[in-house]
Amino acid sequence: MDPIAVNSPCIGVCAMSEATGLCVGCYRTIEEIRGWWDMPSTDKLGILEKVAQRQMDAASFDD
Repeated sequence: MDPIAVNSPCIGVCAMSEATGLCVGCYRTIEEIRGWWDMPSTDKLGILEKVAQRQMDAASFDD
């Protein structure tokens, strides 16, 4: 068992974007979602870093 519990970024808005290949709710790929429960904490933390970057990339601050 992993010493660190890492919560899933799922917010219950489960729909894959055809344009990005990411879930519109949690910004994970389908492969990341499928493997989440079986992967080690270190991998989960790496995905959370990717998710944070994907959210920033998706945010548009242009008027």
